[in-house]
Amino acid sequence: MSSLARPTDDPPDGTAPVPVSLEPDHTSHLFDDGNAERYRRSVTEVVERVASRLSRVDRPFTGITAAELEPEFAAIDLDKPLGDPAEALDELERVYLRDAVYFHHPRYLGHLNCPVVIPALIGETVISSINSSLDTWDQSAGGTLIERRLVDWTTERLGLGAAADGVFTSGGTQSNLQALLMAREETRERALADPRDAAWTAADVLPRLRVLTSEVSHFSIAKSAALLGLGYEAVVSVPCDLERRMRPAALAAELDRCRREGLIPMAVVATAGTTDFGSIDPLPEIADLCAEAGVWLHVDAAYGCGLLVSRRRHLLDGVERADSVTVDYHKSFFQPVSSSAVLVRDRATLRHATYHADYLNPRRAAGELVPNQVDKSLQTTRRFDALKLWLTLRIMGADGVGGLFDDVLDLAAAGWALLDEDPRFEVVVRPQLSTLVFRYLPPGAAEDPDLVDAVNLHSRAALLASGDAVVAGTKVDGRHHLKFTLLNPRTTPGDIAAVLDLVADHGRRYLSEPAGRELSGSRAS
Repeated sequence: MSSLARPTDDPPDGTAPVPVSLEPDHTSHLFDDGNAERYRRSVTEVVERVASRLSRVDRPFTGITAAELEPEFAAIDLDKPLGDPAEALDELERVYLRDAVYFHHPRYLGHLNCPVVIPALIGETVISSINSSLDTWDQSAGGTLIERRLVDWTTERLGLGAAADGVFTSGGTQSNLQALLMAREETRERALADPRDAAWTAADVLPRLRVLTSEVSHFSIAKSAALLGLGYEAVVSVPCDLERRMRPAALAAELDRCRREGLIPMAVVATAGTTDFGSIDPLPEIADLCAEAGVWLHVDAAYGCGLLVSRRRHLLDGVERADSVTVDYHKSFFQPVSSSAVLVRDRATLRHATYHADYLNPRRAAGELVPNQVDKSLQTTRRFDALKLWLTLRIMGADGVGGLFDDVLDLAAAGWALLDEDPRFEVVVRPQLSTLVFRYLPPGAAEDPDLVDAVNLHSRAALLASGDAVVAGTKVDGRHHLKFTLLNPRTTPGDIAAVLDLVADHGRRYLSEPAGRELSGSRAS
């Protein structure tokens, strides 16, 4: 007998003694009716900790480096649990919360990360606790209907029509992948059914397929083409105008070239809110070209979908003509990651993501009209992310969300005016959404592009190291630039002005240091 078990007193009926385990009761950590009070205390403690930390955050980042933080993790033995939730939260405070990047801070101006609204956080608590899986009705019940109603609401806002449908996804990358999967299958079926090409097989069609998108579209378009077996070379990069929007004339020329060369345009991907510039491609003109050529039109509105609830809704005119649309609620709807969807004009095209498994979604379930969302999705097990948006709309309303997005668009306009009037900086384009791309121009260095690159790279790194602000970076025409992605309604023009001063100060200090002077002198010579 194990030393961790002992017999009870002999039962009165003379049966064998029943061993009683002295092992720890691991079920004490399960979320169930027996541990409701433990759950209440634990969640309350977490909320108190996060709220306390949030109230003390005075800058978006501490500036800690990976090399400085890694030893903390190396010293943690994951095979030796702490046991006490309070001790575990103390440790979490030290290794994560203390040095986290806080998107809610008004001087976080980096990537497409938004501060989140409280109604969505309420949803997160429910989602994690109940842990529904949205793949089948018998794992989610009402959760399925909430997601379906939100899909309908979004397609109505997009104007896709009565036959529209869609499904929630993990993010814009997955949404774009699924959209291009549907475009590939629809195009392949059409090509194989064309009597003019009766001798073609699937092997003949795939190498001819092409995806046309702007030169500043999201990298997930190229990645999706590779994952779909088309290769990166299947993506045709269409030139943009000075506002960084796809040029319809250039698209028409590429479509014509594809036809002449025996290639098959599989899809045109228009972007409603490019990652670098927030630019919106001319959707009506692109839709005209796609209709004329019979090509699938996908609109990547991962960033610009906030316009659906904005007073600037007209900027999305033409999106209603798309065959598929990507939306990321976790960008411009102020939702926690992840919350995204892919929407389609014709629900029948979602069949290209359908696979029936007898143990999950048998064919007979479809015949019995059981609403299994896995029939539409690339994922199987899937979080009930729709609940966050549902509670946001039920508590704040669409106008409340749209007002937040309009605030950051107004802020971007004010930020552009500051940059345009400041001789220290060069701004690339006037924003359509809330992104500002610019660079610091050291006095007398405008003719030395390598020096300008070095100064801007240094300024961004120095800002991150200080923790005073977080800004993003990108390349424009081969040269390094800085980028403000404005998604925080609490950020003010004063914050933007202060960060610009910090950028310039770091640039000047760099030039005054030996390394900077040496670089400047070598370039001058």
